[in-house]
Amino acid sequence: MSPGRGALRSALVSCFLLGAATAPAADWPRWRGPDLNGVSAETNWFRPWSTDGPRVLWRASVGVGFATVSVSQGRLYTLGNSNDVDTVFCLDAATGRERWRHSYPCALDARYYEGGPGATPTVEGEAVYSLSKKGHLFRLDAATGRSVWARNLTNELDLKLPEWSLAGSPLVEGDLLILNAGGAGIAVDKHSGRIVWSSGPGPGGYATPVPFEHEGRRAIAIFSAKALVAVEPRSGREWWRHPWESGRDVNAADPIIAGDKLFISSASGCVLLQLRDGPPTVVWAHTNLMQNYFNPSVLLDGHLYGIDGTTHRPTTLTCLDWATGQRRWSEPGFGSGGLMAADGRLIVFDKGELSLVRAAPEAFHLLARAQVLGGKCWTAPVLSHGRIYVRNATGDLTCVAVGGGTAQTP
Repeated sequence: MSPGRGALRSALVSCFLLGAATAPAADWPRWRGPDLNGVSAETNWFRPWSTDGPRVLWRASVGVGFATVSVSQGRLYTLGNSNDVDTVFCLDAATGRERWRHSYPCALDARYYEGGPGATPTVEGEAVYSLSKKGHLFRLDAATGRSVWARNLTNELDLKLPEWSLAGSPLVEGDLLILNAGGAGIAVDKHSGRIVWSSGPGPGGYATPVPFEHEGRRAIAIFSAKALVAVEPRSGREWWRHPWESGRDVNAADPIIAGDKLFISSASGCVLLQLRDGPPTVVWAHTNLMQNYFNPSVLLDGHLYGIDGTTHRPTTLTCLDWATGQRRWSEPGFGSGGLMAADGRLIVFDKGELSLVRAAPEAFHLLARAQVLGGKCWTAPVLSHGRIYVRNATGDLTCVAVGGGTAQTP
């Protein structure tokens, strides 16, 4: 081999080894991540913890609420309430240092729980879209927090809010923002804030709208108060609806869509639907299994993993076969928190405990667990750039290092 080829081979090997040792990092710019499924493309991020758990990088206080975080271009965005004032926070994702904040009056509205906002800010490019529980909708400049436009949807459309007000995050769909508000959604022009269509004043659900395509048609799945509704995004025209009632109309977990199948879940149970030209048909259903009360499950390699249960009874981390609905395993000891997945692992956060679990249908396999926070923890965790972000109801936000070089102390 000539010296030139040998040098080239050495360089290629070095690049390969460097790439293998470096964890591909990923932004998390909206609720449930880039693909709206709770699954991150980040790999090679987990390092074994010491007996003290993962290293805490920083902590911040962001006010009462249940919004999780969005991470984009080194900035973190979230929401909280203090003294009946909502604040959209922008923090440095690595250090927790505040970059800007945007505040406005909004009722805390505690009702059998702490109250505060539940929708997560949505980032697209240099725009941040934020929705309060009372219908305040903003487009903010992502770098500065400057308000580009603002609407009060509840006042303008005379909306009837659900019992616990709005919680679904804004969905960017082309030039539109789609919101789970009104009877079956609202669409707003993302550039101007102009209302494009509304489905009437009736109360909506709490889930975030999810886009899908079936037989060449684009649609939005909106889990409303008493039904799953598929609408055409440009006009809001209803394509079909599947009735689904839950106690006190708590339809909160986002639909999960794969191919021509669609899964929904609530305290009433769960169902896998077969998409068709008209209303979908039922593939399988359970009335007392995989009851996703707040946060949706994740789908990995033909299996659903999720929190089964409500705040009113013991909950389990459960695995179901997507095709058949058969329960593969259930593990007790979990609370009403949330989860996401990355690189074949589940990241579960509840009761202040951060648990890493192998995503395998054969059996429950705990990889690591640590108490990282106290208080009520219903909000799903977020992994981004080798860091995991978690929060509690009172607004204690904690960032821990779990990965390689991208997650070192600043």
